[in-house]
Amino acid sequence: MSVSNPLLLIAELSYKCPLHCPYCSNPMTIGDAKYADELSTEDWSRVFREAGELGVLQLALTGGEPLVRKDAEELTRVAKEAGLYSNLITAGTPFTRTRAEALKEAGLDNVQISIQDSDPVSSDHIAGTKSFAKKIEAAHLARELGFPLTINVVLHRKNLDRIEEIIALAEELGARRVELANSQYQGWAAVNREALMPTREQLEHGEQVVIAARERIGPKMELLWVLPDYYEDTPKPCMGGWARDAMVITPNGDVLPCQAASSIPGLEFDNVRDRPLAEIWFESDAMNRFRDFVPEVCKTCPLGRFEVDLGGCRCQALALTGDAGNVDPVCQFSPHHALVTDAVASANRLGRNGDGEFVYRTEKATARV
Repeated sequence: MSVSNPLLLIAELSYKCPLHCPYCSNPMTIGDAKYADELSTEDWSRVFREAGELGVLQLALTGGEPLVRKDAEELTRVAKEAGLYSNLITAGTPFTRTRAEALKEAGLDNVQISIQDSDPVSSDHIAGTKSFAKKIEAAHLARELGFPLTINVVLHRKNLDRIEEIIALAEELGARRVELANSQYQGWAAVNREALMPTREQLEHGEQVVIAARERIGPKMELLWVLPDYYEDTPKPCMGGWARDAMVITPNGDVLPCQAASSIPGLEFDNVRDRPLAEIWFESDAMNRFRDFVPEVCKTCPLGRFEVDLGGCRCQALALTGDAGNVDPVCQFSPHHALVTDAVASANRLGRNGDGEFVYRTEKATARV
């Protein structure tokens, strides 16, 4: 296939974070010394300029928590000069007035704040720390300063029953966009799958609430609803396709096709300290490994869907079957599909109250709280 230029750069500035969310997409090895060796301001600035020259349009400043970096404002200014539309993806707690005003002056385009639940006690419990009040303050501050505001809520068994209240809170905060994304079971969420996976009844109710809210609210607030893969019969293409239009750069400068790609054994990732971004995008082994790859099952797909779902997620295939070359087991034609349907059946037997304690994200070792 011919390789197009990337459109999205996800810049994971640091894996440090004040929250301990049990569904965090950061790798389980965030405490490794290599991730502590974070790119300098000069390195990130060069990368953003190279990204602009490469045709990247959107920049996600994320982590962990990007605002643990004292140079976030300077990096935002460089991104603006490079012609990138910048979106700050923050837990909200470090989004103080001083920093928010500096980011506004630097040219930040959008603010996305994660909120774990509409109920303060539940939100703090899911986050693993007291944070709800500061998140609400941050959302009000973002709107006061004129930022378009996105509210992101990862949905799961512990908060789905309050989806009406969650949408009402987003309306109250003046959000322009609300991402209601059910947890996908990678990274820390895979460890917490038993505690997180919702019932079919919860999902059906949630979808009906979202449909009704869209009709009521109209275009003034966009509501995005994403089902968990396990409740689908066909998989989603990973990140829109392996290294097709997006890339991830880790805090130490490794360039990945998706956040979980470092879990795949045998992949060697080029680093922006060693090679220009364009060379890595077009020529690196990791970026090209699965660009043209077709799992065996997909070659004879009765639905002819390969060009739509691209065989699903390579990392999910690895996590469930031990082989990144298998078709994503979410696919109904996968020989491993029972791994998914059995997990769904177990979640529905447990019911909405479920079972299992959270294993919280930590930078040192897994911790059960």
